Amino acid sequence: MEEHDEISGGFLTNYTDQPLSSQALPRIRALIISPSIPDSTISSIFQTLTRSLELSRDSVVLHQALHLLSDLSSHHPQFSRIVFDSVRSHSLLSNASTHLAVQALDVIVSIAERDPALVPAVYELDDDGFFPSLCFRPSLSVRLWLLKNAERFRVRPHVSFTLFLGFTKDPYPCVRRAALDGLVRLSEFNVIEDEDMIRGCYNRAADLLRDMEDSVRSAAVRAVCAWGLVLAAFNPETKLQCSDELFVKVCSMARDMSVEVRVEAFNGLRKIEVVSEDILLQTLSKRLLAIVKEKRSLGLCFGEQFEILASSVAGALMHGLEDEFFEVRKSACHSLSTLIILSANFAREALNLLIDVLNDGSVIVRLQALETMHCMASCDRLKLQEKHVHTFLGPLVDKTLSVRCATRKILKLVKLSVLKLFTLTVDALLDNLARYPEIEPTSDGKLDFDNVRVAGMLVLAISAPLSGENASKIPQRVYSYALTMLGRIADSLSDVMDQSDLLVYLSRCSKSRSLSAIELKEGGQCFPLVKGDIQVYFNDDIIGSPAKPSQQKIDGTSEIQFLDIDEPQKVTSLLNCKLEVHDEIIRSINAITARVKDIWPLVQSGYGHEVLRMLRSCKEELALFDSNSGESAGVLSFTLLYLQSIELLAKVWGHFLPPNFLACRMGTLDLLFGKLERRLRELRGRFICLSEEEELHVLELVLLTCILKLYKVEFFCKHDTLEKLSTTLSEVENLLKEDFIQPSSFVIEVGKLSAEIHTSASGESYDRSLFRRLLEMFCLKEIVFCGRLKNVKAELNIPNNDPENPIIYIPGLPVGIACQITVHNILVESRLWLKMTMGDGSAQFIFLDLSCFEECNGYRRFSFLAPFYKTPKAMSFSIRLCIGIECPFEDLHFVKRGVGPKHKLAYLCKEREVFLSMISKR
Repeated sequence: MEEHDEISGGFLTNYTDQPLSSQALPRIRALIISPSIPDSTISSIFQTLTRSLELSRDSVVLHQALHLLSDLSSHHPQFSRIVFDSVRSHSLLSNASTHLAVQALDVIVSIAERDPALVPAVYELDDDGFFPSLCFRPSLSVRLWLLKNAERFRVRPHVSFTLFLGFTKDPYPCVRRAALDGLVRLSEFNVIEDEDMIRGCYNRAADLLRDMEDSVRSAAVRAVCAWGLVLAAFNPETKLQCSDELFVKVCSMARDMSVEVRVEAFNGLRKIEVVSEDILLQTLSKRLLAIVKEKRSLGLCFGEQFEILASSVAGALMHGLEDEFFEVRKSACHSLSTLIILSANFAREALNLLIDVLNDGSVIVRLQALETMHCMASCDRLKLQEKHVHTFLGPLVDKTLSVRCATRKILKLVKLSVLKLFTLTVDALLDNLARYPEIEPTSDGKLDFDNVRVAGMLVLAISAPLSGENASKIPQRVYSYALTMLGRIADSLSDVMDQSDLLVYLSRCSKSRSLSAIELKEGGQCFPLVKGDIQVYFNDDIIGSPAKPSQQKIDGTSEIQFLDIDEPQKVTSLLNCKLEVHDEIIRSINAITARVKDIWPLVQSGYGHEVLRMLRSCKEELALFDSNSGESAGVLSFTLLYLQSIELLAKVWGHFLPPNFLACRMGTLDLLFGKLERRLRELRGRFICLSEEEELHVLELVLLTCILKLYKVEFFCKHDTLEKLSTTLSEVENLLKEDFIQPSSFVIEVGKLSAEIHTSASGESYDRSLFRRLLEMFCLKEIVFCGRLKNVKAELNIPNNDPENPIIYIPGLPVGIACQITVHNILVESRLWLKMTMGDGSAQFIFLDLSCFEECNGYRRFSFLAPFYKTPKAMSFSIRLCIGIECPFEDLHFVKRGVGPKHKLAYLCKEREVFLSMISKR
């Protein structure tokens, strides 16, 4: 501690009477973020920084000083108030530099957000008109940032209203969009109580529905919906009329040229709470309905306005469900989930369209259609007819697991009052269990506890009577069978009760003498569930009854209560025997990768287009999961990269098939090989905690790529490929020795060939048929995930930089680029590089020493001033920045001259473009 005082004290005394230099600022930040620095040193730093605000005229120093004061208040909360007072009283708030004034304001508000007692002082700035004055300054980036962050600055509602409404006429589209989004946020607070002001917002947003810019029209749709709903709720007497007008206006945007606008239009339709039935029905038909023709009216609109409204509304939802872009089709399906509640007739007609959507080519759209039908079943709007049932049951045999699950959820709620429909549904369910068993069936077809048909019967039998009163109609032995399959059945009923409650329920029912037989009641028609050794009979009034808990707790949560059980030891024993169920996401991913293995024979047979279509379907299914899903995020990222690698491998393989071999263009093949090698490098370099099997799987793909390159005569003499083949085989051999894994025949034969090549004279050519035989021998294995992968990734941001706010430089001299960097799951010994690439392809590398930055919960976040040395003699230019991690498994001497990585890099983030200019555009 004393050593810190001496170092920092000696360092800071150099700046007691003069402003800080830009070189000193990084050292001060290191002191601020250090946890062991005493308060006396922090106090000295505060005084030094405030003195720099007063003395310095260098805008870079002023910006950095404000940034450091913000860090100081964040890391040392006891200094927050004095930092707040110092910055608030400083002349920077009235500074001629707009960017400095905004940054000072940001520091003040950030501190107030952490200390609510300071909020009143922020309101005082609003009284001075400081925020509006900044908005009207000429800087576009500042104006845009202020409009997006207006709520943070506690701007009073009437001021926000005036600013947002005024800036909807700004000449810049990005500002108009930000102003419209601000109006949307303002509508959520219900602070505008004047009807004329509400209608003014609504009308202004409606005017911008015809704006030339797609992004503005998209924001205008959101604003029209938001303020239209406020206007409709303002006067209950005119609510229906206002809602009809709003609905028609939004429908008019359903055919807009922009996909984004069409999506927003259908998103807006589902928010409208009440609409006339004839308007709703007209959206499902492109022709004018007979009832509308007779009335010559839509909703409350007559006369001349009728023709305009009819053309806007006619077939709007039908167009959405038939749109060429899946995002629009998904949004249209989603809008139906709320509109069907408004009218039973509309729901019946909409079902005819939704049934066709179940055959959509996009998994995402099919899932949304099923979700909409689930909503219909929940509110008793799903009235299936015989013409629907075959298409409706089709998703039970869909190749996508999530689609099959969604269909089964609907079947838990749907009511089937006709025997034929019920029989077809049960047969389809049992066929679903046979094709995609979640419990393993036996092969001899005997009636035992593992039989799929018995499992299906048990799930159906148990889920139907959970309302309580119908439990007496189920045979007692059904529950006895179910007790032995508790863990397997519980997963199917997870949305009804947990496994413990199910155990108690089954135990009670299996011992109750009153459940021993079925008594046919007079007037009730009974029929068997399935044909076979066991028959379970259901009465008509049970068919399709939604499974739900029988009682409610006092606090509102559901709970099923049963009688006490006489044999607690039996209960405990059964609980201990329950099966472990894998995480649903991991199971789904493993199902996807299993299909990839089955695709490989199609690759070898030349069905390239079919293979690419199937891989795209796998990627669509993978996109349904949240990429930030906690522990599964790493596996999701790895699987996506793996699918991309297999896709590239399939494209490369097409060049080696006999019909295409002579006609293939080497330039294209070179490009494909380059992409494939980058993807495989990322699979190895961007993930940690790979299991030995997973790592071996990737290494086999690397070996296959080497063999493909060597098979081409043009590639054969390349020393790099032979060297990579040898090093990869060494890694495979080490893995096999460590974990006693049996190598595949492909790996064994590749090892033999490599040994022959390295023991022979250099330059000797080989019979290419040897490589052909290896390619025919390769068989893609199934990759199974069982553990947690961690994704090595980075985030790179260049704050306050765009074409209108470039970094100023002097040609021939180095320029500093301020970077905000966050890295995740990267070990401190990893070699991380910042790559800076110019337009001509020349690159400069800067090493990032992670030991200089503190780690917190697996990630490091830090600011870094990157020097760029190759500034050209030009008025302006741009460079691309990216962060890469050095791959030690790659060949050495990647960079031949100057400073740079010794091995090839796996890139961890998207490239960021940085704009530089000799002249300031501010």
